[in-house]
Amino acid sequence: MEATLGAWDYAILAVVLIISVLIGLYYRFAGKRQSTTTEYLLAGRSMGVTPVAFSLMASFMSAITILGVSMENYQFGTMFVIINLSYVVSTPIAAYLILPVFYRLKTASVYEYLELRFGYATRLAASVSFSLQMILYMGIVVYAPALALEAVTGVNQIFSIVIVGVVCTFYATIGGMKAVLVTDIYQSVLMFVAVFSVIICAWVKAGSLGEIWRTAQENGRIDFTNFSVDPTERHTWFTQILGGCATYLAIYGVNQAQVQRLLAVRNLSSARAALWWCLPILCLLSLSTCFSGLCIYWYYRHCDPVLEGRVNSRDQVMPLFVVDTMGEYTGLAGLFVSGIFCASLSTISSIISSLAAVTLEDYLKPLYKCCSSRGGTLTDRQTLWYSKLLSVFYGLLCIGLAFMAGSIGGLLQAALSIFGIVGGPLLGLFTLGMYVTSANQKGAIGGLLISLVLCFWIGFGQPRPPLVSLPMSTEGCPIDRTYARDAFFSKVEEQQQDEHYFYLYRISYMWYAALGFLVAFFGGWLLSWLCALLKWDDNRRIYQDAECTMIKHDLFVPPLAKRLQRRQMPRLVVTGTSSEIGGIAVVAPPRLDQIEWERQKDVA
Repeated sequence: MEATLGAWDYAILAVVLIISVLIGLYYRFAGKRQSTTTEYLLAGRSMGVTPVAFSLMASFMSAITILGVSMENYQFGTMFVIINLSYVVSTPIAAYLILPVFYRLKTASVYEYLELRFGYATRLAASVSFSLQMILYMGIVVYAPALALEAVTGVNQIFSIVIVGVVCTFYATIGGMKAVLVTDIYQSVLMFVAVFSVIICAWVKAGSLGEIWRTAQENGRIDFTNFSVDPTERHTWFTQILGGCATYLAIYGVNQAQVQRLLAVRNLSSARAALWWCLPILCLLSLSTCFSGLCIYWYYRHCDPVLEGRVNSRDQVMPLFVVDTMGEYTGLAGLFVSGIFCASLSTISSIISSLAAVTLEDYLKPLYKCCSSRGGTLTDRQTLWYSKLLSVFYGLLCIGLAFMAGSIGGLLQAALSIFGIVGGPLLGLFTLGMYVTSANQKGAIGGLLISLVLCFWIGFGQPRPPLVSLPMSTEGCPIDRTYARDAFFSKVEEQQQDEHYFYLYRISYMWYAALGFLVAFFGGWLLSWLCALLKWDDNRRIYQDAECTMIKHDLFVPPLAKRLQRRQMPRLVVTGTSSEIGGIAVVAPPRLDQIEWERQKDVA
């Protein structure tokens, strides 16, 4: 298909990219000029609530999410919308239970918590898992929209990949976290513009939003009534709320990219405010993107472009709609393409900055300390220099992986599920450390590895049943029959033999994070108990003293930390004798094993 974007469209795209570069230059030469690692990786812990709130949303809603969510509602209906309720349920959990633990530690890497709680081996295992997850994902998040845009709008795929990679690497490297956060604000606005341009165009052509809703309802797209408890059902109330909560907490609770942003504000109350303000912004974009899928369905209700053969995949339908409807409005298609580019930029910049922080804090610093003859540490100037080099390295790696993504075909969809496959086990590991005082390092690592193996097996195992789309029409197409239509119906017939597929391979992808969380948490708890019973490991790292009487209560969630703190307060006992100082004796707090025994006794 020949290029359909005009000169004004490309001019708008150029302006958007130039603004990102200028923001990076401004924060390179303004203020403290990124003179310290804290300034570079955490924006000097001086950012306001608004940029962080927008950045939290922008880094979560990638270009793949915008293209994919709209097509989810176009092809399968509105059950996916229920996931927004899980965001509401999960936000207070992240804000009041998980975030305070990280904020007390004031570290650039969230995985440093795991070293304080369990040991360096646990920190390394979790950090490596996160790094592999993000490295795989960042190539896909650039390649997939570039492929969709090239197939429909004619924007060259190589141009898209290189421009996104280079621009993002430039402003993230020279401007640091401040540049990343500020660019996310205007990039978020353009993401909204891209989605609402689709809705408004369809609104104008349909005459009313009610007509769009009625058409979707008549054709089975409006459905909020699936309360099935069957885990093989793709989207139900249970998958969207329970599975959605696990996915949300894996991203906004313990993911380095998101927590690093929350640590960039002045204090804990500001971090909580940013998380709460992110909620309506995220839900608004999510709901509008869902509705845009219904708008696109209204336009193609009589002739599905995939069955007609105009495009090869559902991800290309949204850009095709832009070409078909916005070409008559000068610059509007350019705004849409800019919004898709911005969705990629915001996600990639967060990945680059988080990977740089993790590599520096979890790999380079410990390695330098280990190899140094005097056990020294890197100077702040050295760490700043290494941070920038790492940002450049991961930016170039992103470009390389995006080009390689075209040759791995079937792994593209698998890569999109990796947030649940890796995020769930990591959430279980952090939860184990923050809630269970008896957990130890060997048990925690064992639970994490078992959970990762199980989730990768379930997520990547083959063969898997094909997805069944809601009915599509070709009545209004200029041709009566196509190969694509035949292929579609053959898949439906194949799906009718669902029971012949291995049960675990039929589980909804929305359960991956929840399943990984449960296995890592309860598996780690059980293995910790077993290791303690066999005297293979213990939980001495949670104590401040060699006698194991004073617990580091900051390692636990606030309710448990307060309870432990109260139980450890020394008791003052009046002796009534004059031989002791002031007639008062200080009684040491009980050991943790005594506390646990007394608690179990009370329960019994």
